[in-house]
Amino acid sequence: MQEKKTFYITTPIYYPSDNLHIGHAYTTVAADAMARFKRMTGYDVWFLTGSDEHGQKIERSAQEKGQSPRAYVDKIVAGFQHLWRSLNISNDDFIRTTEERHKRAVQKIFQKLYNQGDIYKASYEGWYCTPCETFWTEGRLVDGNCPDCGRPVELLREESYFFKMSKYADRMLKYIEENPDFILPASRRNEMMSFIKSGLEDLCISRTTFDWGIPVPFDPKHVIYVWVDALTNYISALGYGGEDDSLYRKYWPADVHLVGKDIVRFHTIIWPIILMAAGLPLPKQVVGHGWLLLESGKMSKSKGNVVDPLVLIDKYGVDAIRYYLLRELPFGADGYYSEEALVHRINQDLANDFGNLFNRTCAMANKYFGGRLEAPGEPEGPDAELLELVQSTPGKVEELMNRREISNAVAAVIRLAGRANKYLEETAPWALAKDPAKRGRLNTVLYNVAETLRFATVLISPFMPGLPERAWPLLGLEERPDLHTWESLRWGGLPAGTVLKKGKPLFPRIDPATLGEG
Repeated sequence: MQEKKTFYITTPIYYPSDNLHIGHAYTTVAADAMARFKRMTGYDVWFLTGSDEHGQKIERSAQEKGQSPRAYVDKIVAGFQHLWRSLNISNDDFIRTTEERHKRAVQKIFQKLYNQGDIYKASYEGWYCTPCETFWTEGRLVDGNCPDCGRPVELLREESYFFKMSKYADRMLKYIEENPDFILPASRRNEMMSFIKSGLEDLCISRTTFDWGIPVPFDPKHVIYVWVDALTNYISALGYGGEDDSLYRKYWPADVHLVGKDIVRFHTIIWPIILMAAGLPLPKQVVGHGWLLLESGKMSKSKGNVVDPLVLIDKYGVDAIRYYLLRELPFGADGYYSEEALVHRINQDLANDFGNLFNRTCAMANKYFGGRLEAPGEPEGPDAELLELVQSTPGKVEELMNRREISNAVAAVIRLAGRANKYLEETAPWALAKDPAKRGRLNTVLYNVAETLRFATVLISPFMPGLPERAWPLLGLEERPDLHTWESLRWGGLPAGTVLKKGKPLFPRIDPATLGEG
């Protein structure tokens, strides 16, 4: 039997300074949709997320709360894991940078780079942004503040180890130029090429002013600084540096690192150069998505202007929240969050188009045929256009997902529901039902719409994984898992004699007047 092709996808590992917000949820839901899609289309998938738990900011926050750093992060990380379960995230592993398997891999890479002369010790003075955990030269500050988050920086002087990143700048630039899909979208690729051309400095990779971190193996008064520590998670989770590295050998290099645009630089310059220097393969692709913004600007835990996804899940249901996130953020661009936009999207796409199509079809099949549909007759009139769209949509969705255009892929599926609703208006089954001689045509029309719904339910399942178990009983297919698969997407799969059932609306309309209530 031929082995499946592998697909390894990662999210960033999130920083447990506080609970996560809807912007973080977007990244993980998007990665989950890609992972589920790849599993459905026959890949052997490994999907990783996790938490980045070391550093001065965590140490300070824990002290302020009178806790040990470990107790502090344990509580917040448990919240991360609860959120991912609530969002129906299908990750295969969750890596914590406080785990022994991670520490082993980080120290192995650090030692290797040191042994080959790529790490040296020097005294460092620079402008440091604690929230971003980043040193800046004076020239890169904006109005004296951090160019990334705009907050004040402090001048720090300490002895540190440095990684000779500048040594690899030309090689990294050449790699990006020769691999146009390494960084997506193209706008991020251009930004990173400009950044390298403006001159790469050597990278400070150890600190002595705090001790909550992984010790430098040969100089334990230093702890290994965030970027070598955090970024190595993508291979430490696969067992790199451990006794059993079979997952590493199977899945590395990663197919996709999915990250927010604010950390693209670390994933497309620092991380690949560390790997280059260590003689390890580079990830195949880094996708830098836009931000989910509020009208007031970027959501930020420190600003306190965050939207809690758990509250929204309780109010609107997990599938609706996942749908909104994946549909709302265009590839590479920013999107704007508001509860009004969320409710509009649920009502317009899910209640009016998708849910309503189920209700109408099942109600008419029951009214005219006791729910039972027979094999359809020959296509006529508008049938051909509907059938062509339905049969071409799986390939279109696959093409869009492989280009990481998730929002467009979701839109392509919902377009099926819109087209099928229009088809019902064109064929007017309620008029056909009045003429006994047109019973065969009436059956064909309802069969065509039910089969369209089967296609749409399979296609939407990576994005809304909770929906199919509610939809299959309506189509009389709960006992037919063979018809719930990507391979089953051949027109005419709905068996003759299938009995459609009436049920509660899949997506009840939400009264916009209830916005802001509990």
